Formats: sequence, structure tokens, C-alpha cells
Amino acid sequence: MQFIDQAEIEVAAGKGGDGIVAFRREKYVPAGGPSGGNGGRGGSVIFVADENLQTLLDFRYNHRFQGENGTRGGPNNCTGANGKDLIIEVPCGTAVYQAETGELLGDLIEPQQTLLVAQGGKGGLGNQHFLSNRNRAPEYALPGLPGEIKQLRLELKLLAEVGIIGLPNAGKSTLISSLSAARPKIADYPFTTLIPNLGVVRKPTGDGTVFADIPGLIEGAAQGAGLGHDFLRHIERTRVLLHLIDATSDDVVRDYNTIQQELKAYGRGLAERSQIVALNKVDAVDRETVDLEALATQLNHLSYAPVFLISAVTRIGLEPMLQQIWEILDQIKSAQELEILK
Repeated sequence: MQFIDQAEIEVAAGKGGDGIVAFRREKYVPAGGPSGGNGGRGGSVIFVADENLQTLLDFRYNHRFQGENGTRGGPNNCTGANGKDLIIEVPCGTAVYQAETGELLGDLIEPQQTLLVAQGGKGGLGNQHFLSNRNRAPEYALPGLPGEIKQLRLELKLLAEVGIIGLPNAGKSTLISSLSAARPKIADYPFTTLIPNLGVVRKPTGDGTVFADIPGLIEGAAQGAGLGHDFLRHIERTRVLLHLIDATSDDVVRDYNTIQQELKAYGRGLAERSQIVALNKVDAVDRETVDLEALATQLNHLSYAPVFLISAVTRIGLEPMLQQIWEILDQIKSAQELEILK
């Protein structure tokens, strides 16, 4: 499946139906008077969040969406039929922006959440509406109003509680494949992963937590280098960041600082997000020449975050790391519940 996380589209709500001019003319009904009905309302355009969708691919080839027009009024004071609303399904996590101004119109997070993006036009008034003591036979009616037309930009931001970040080849894809049923492409060259991968990791309580492997973070990612600028947005919704570092790197501290600088440069509170640091590939390190415990202590002093020595391949150290993640998530949830009660 091709992963598309941005799209620009045009939506046009339906036009309202015209009101009509008509008079009631029936045998034995003297002075029947005006009877032109109002036009029907135009169909609106409504987005609905669908948890079964994972990408904005449907909007790559279809860029314009049109609501149904209302029908014109009828004689005998009959109102025209309303246009059918156009329901467009989008993935959960889709943010909808006004393309010209960048204004956020809505953020569809919960399944079946709806967002009205273009209001259908009102139906025109028929001549029966203008009957008065001064005008007993109005011979005019109003046309229906046009529906709203908007240029929209859609951005999909993945809904994951834990985001796995790190330089290319830190072992992010290997880790998510070890923790979950996700099977991303894995190879020993940079930028193997070109799209974010989601995996559900089971907690001891039995419920699942979504982890996201965020690819493409390199120096300059926040300014558009590599793939990071496109995918940094997917970290915005995460509650915990798992910073994975290759323990076989020539300079572990440099690698750590590179990613942290990109988080600060991107902003949006990412640098202040709860973090866990994991030195990966410890099974491939020569313990006689590399003091992993000293590296972990150094990173702990830099990050003020828990540091774990792990191997995604052999599953060394994964359980203590996961336990720490569960504890942090529980703390965040408890804090949010207390905030709601205040």
C-alpha cells in the first residue's frame, strides 16, 4: 500500500434549488393566489473519520468533490428536494486546513468524528413567500444560493502513543518488528524505511499500544533535508518518544545531539516530550573496547531520561524498556484525568 500523508483538494457544496412562480388555478377555487414553492437546500460536504483507512491515497487522483444540487420548487407550495450531502471518509488523524490561509478547520481524531467543510446553498424562495396585503399576486421568486467552494489541504498525522526516532540504520524497523506483528522492510543501508510503520505492542494487561517507526531523520530534517521534514509531523501526536541510538556508532553522543537539535528546530513541543533513550545493537559491540555502561551514564546526564541497553535482534533488554514506557504512559494518563477533574 502506498503511503500518502498530504493532499490538496477542492470541495464544492451543492447549489440551492430555485424558487418558482406559480399560481393556484383550480375550478371552484376563486382567487387561489400564489403557490410557487421554495427550492431545496444544496448538499453539504462532510468529512468523516474512518479507523479502517491508513492513507490519503484516494485524494491523489481525485482532487474535486461536488455536493448534490437542490431541486427547484414546485407548484402547490411544494418545496424542492434537498441535495444529498456528500460524505467523504478520511483516516483518523487527518487535519484539515484552508489551503490559502493555512487556517485549521478541524482535526479528525476519533472514529466517526465529523467535520462540515462546505455548507450547501440555501434554496430560493417561491412567490408564495412574498404574498402580502399590498401584493396579492407576486410574480417573482428568488434563485437558489450557491454552495461554498473551498480549497483544502489535508495532512495525516499518525495516531501513535509511542514514536520511535533516531538516525537512519539505528534499528527502528527491526525494533518495531520485534515488538509487534509489523513487518517493515529491513536492510543494512540508510533510508531503507521510506514511510512510517505502525505496530501494536501488547501490554501485560492485554490492551494494545500503537508504536510508530518514524523514518528519515537526519541533520537538517527540520529545514527539509532528507525525509524528516515530511515525517516529523507524525511525532506531534505521540505521548512518548523512544530515541534509538546505534551503539556501534563512532560517536554516540553526536548522534543523540543531532536528533535532539532537530526536535528543537521543528518546535511544537517535541523537545519537551517524555523520552526514553535506548542504545541498540549492544550484541554487536566489543565490550573490551567500548564501555556501554559509561555511555549510558553519559547519555543519562545529557537527556535526564532513562537509558537502556538493548538489542532489537536478540531482544536483550526489551522487557525493562517496555516496562518503563508503560509506567510513563500510565503517569501521563493519570495526569490528564486529574486535569479533567479540576
